[in-house]
Amino acid sequence: MGTTPELKGPDLSAGIDAKGLKENEPLLGHAKGESIVLVRRAGEICAVGATCTHYGGPLAEGIVEGDTIRCPWHHARYDLRTGAPTRPGRDGIPCYRVQQEGGRVRVGERLQTAPIAARRGGPDRVVIVGAGAAGNACAEELRRQGYGGPITIVGSEGTTPVDRPNLSKDYLAGTAPEEWVPLRGEDFYAAEKIEVLRDVEITAIDAARKTAQLSRGAPLSYGALLLATGAEPIRLAIPGAERALTLRSLADSRAIAQRATPGTRAVVIGASFIGLEVAASLRARKVEVTVVAPEARPLERVLGAELGDFVRALHEEHGVQFRLGRKPAAIEAGSVRVDDGSVLPADLVVMGVGVRPRLTLAEKAGVRIDKGVVVDASLKTSAESIWAAGDIARFPDPRSGKPIRVEHWVVAERQGQHAARAMLGSGEPYRAVPFFWSQHYDLPINYVGHAESWDAVQVVGNVKERNCLVAYRSSGRVLAVASIDRDRESLLVEAAMERGDQAAVEALLRA
Repeated sequence: MGTTPELKGPDLSAGIDAKGLKENEPLLGHAKGESIVLVRRAGEICAVGATCTHYGGPLAEGIVEGDTIRCPWHHARYDLRTGAPTRPGRDGIPCYRVQQEGGRVRVGERLQTAPIAARRGGPDRVVIVGAGAAGNACAEELRRQGYGGPITIVGSEGTTPVDRPNLSKDYLAGTAPEEWVPLRGEDFYAAEKIEVLRDVEITAIDAARKTAQLSRGAPLSYGALLLATGAEPIRLAIPGAERALTLRSLADSRAIAQRATPGTRAVVIGASFIGLEVAASLRARKVEVTVVAPEARPLERVLGAELGDFVRALHEEHGVQFRLGRKPAAIEAGSVRVDDGSVLPADLVVMGVGVRPRLTLAEKAGVRIDKGVVVDASLKTSAESIWAAGDIARFPDPRSGKPIRVEHWVVAERQGQHAARAMLGSGEPYRAVPFFWSQHYDLPINYVGHAESWDAVQVVGNVKERNCLVAYRSSGRVLAVASIDRDRESLLVEAAMERGDQAAVEALLRA
């Protein structure tokens, strides 16, 4: 989704002085027409491709942590020795031969990717319920780990898995073509022998017999099953609510885009991330937009007062009007009636007031439910051979020990990967720090950590100048950090949180 980067830096095929290569600092260069990052790590020198396989982010501007190099845009990471990706990285990055001669380092040819060794054992069959981020990541990781058994993804949206964040961002804004939206092409699933059942649902799971009943056709037997049913948009219980469009699927995004012609008057109900991203995308299509929401400022519950005010001002600069502190009373033909009696003209109404996890299937299957599907540190449910990931999973936060449920795309992807490895016998606990990004016009906001509540907010830098870190604290401890134009610091905060290094987090907030 990015472009081929311009070749910059030294010609690494000609060699550089090894003394100029600093420990853990990526050096951007090139060799034989390919952009390459050179890294010295713990005495070893590695050379890898310079472009993230997610959206084409510049890895040389990221950080090195452990044996990985991490992208500054959306926090994908890659193994420095093998190029293997961690989500949201899609494919591995190339690795290159490194030669050291007479105090010089030279990069040679691209190394051939070692074929994936077939793994013996594992589940007889893996059934994945849900064709979203978690489900797709699980299927891909199973194959990457050498699992050769049958994999079936069961979805109900009529498409192969899609890049859901794009549905409210570039695709809806009309700046990204539809071919960007599928995570993979049909040929990928065929080549990997991953069966994707579309326009069909699993209606029941028999955990004792290890079978999943389809809405049509014979039951599927499984050796391992992933519950990744995601969430569904909430509709307010007001007259005419059925007139509003919601946004979850590619079909939803298409429906909004088709009605978003220049000069159209739209009312967006809800100042959530989805609601505001829709507002920004509609403004890109020259639609008149009014946002109606009950809170005093947008996103205050997640980002705090200062960032909330900044986001409101940013949208107002782009022509969005706000009716805050107000609720819709009814959606009528061509208008939205507000609870103060006023009427807003509306050719298009989009409701973005949050989502609820799809738990019905899990409840019927008898797995433990508590504000989500309860899972252990391996993401396994209370039922044998059943895991859960993504929006429905309520998992133990490794930093606080408290159960949390997180509705973020990258979290779902990483949990899908982790569940795949757990199905194959990995005993490692899930320890990834939650991360998400939100795009508002040309401004991305990154957020690492998890803070359901806080008692203090610390701003480092200047919010109005679009260069800041914002820390959310409880009893002095940093729970989460939002950032604007501080991509590298955001990565460093995430890495420090992963290590449990609160002192390093504090140091970054003093810099």
